[in-house]
Amino acid sequence: MDSKVIDIHCHLGIWQRHGIAANVDQYLNIMNLAGVDISCVNYIFSSDAPRCNDIVEEWVNNNPDRFVPVAFATPHYPKEVIPELEKCFNVRGAKFIKIYPDYYRKSSDDPGYFPIYEFANERGLAVMGHTKFHWDPPDVTVKSRYTALAEKFPNVKWIFAHDGGGNFNGPGMNVEAVDAALSIPNAYLETCMSSLSHNSIEDGVKALGSDRFLYGSDIPLLDPRNQIAKIVTAEISEEDKHKILGLNAAKLFNIE
Repeated sequence: MDSKVIDIHCHLGIWQRHGIAANVDQYLNIMNLAGVDISCVNYIFSSDAPRCNDIVEEWVNNNPDRFVPVAFATPHYPKEVIPELEKCFNVRGAKFIKIYPDYYRKSSDDPGYFPIYEFANERGLAVMGHTKFHWDPPDVTVKSRYTALAEKFPNVKWIFAHDGGGNFNGPGMNVEAVDAALSIPNAYLETCMSSLSHNSIEDGVKALGSDRFLYGSDIPLLDPRNQIAKIVTAEISEEDKHKILGLNAAKLFNIE
């Protein structure tokens, strides 16, 4: 289908499949094969956030028409968080923030992340991250966690990574994430997933509408050709497909 495609979940670095790693030509080749116009790239494979963001800057500067930057922030070094975010957004034009709690070994509602969220809240920025973790107590839900965060940081746009498919809580969409998004107007669901239940996209759009779904692939960990297929072949309207594939991201992140 003829649609502007913006992939919001794109990694650079050493965790790789498809022979990409740091090979920009192969990265662009797979983007072209999948029909992806713009990739929002982050680098998370180091606890050294300035180094990660420097790598992103190099890729973006060399291919400004295909890549846009996403800032990586970590609570490991609290004194550097705000200066690094200021550099990413004031100088480098980052579009949103990516966190990766797996390194910090504390969930995304831990106070260690609050300086990041305060920065995002002041500027009305989006923050993308995983919603639940294997060390969480059994009574934690996506809704309870992010309702509390949304109340504390009302201007943040929360992007739930990997919530466009899977079979965590029954057939179809991750029903916890959809339920949370129904209660949190600033929550968005990103579509990449290594597993996929039948009618996942259809069920999610039916429950939530299409305006808060954002296409992502998790390249190079997952293949964007597979991830885009579940949007293109979903039994939803053409308008909904266009929104999910790129229009929603272009509006949210001001990407031309």
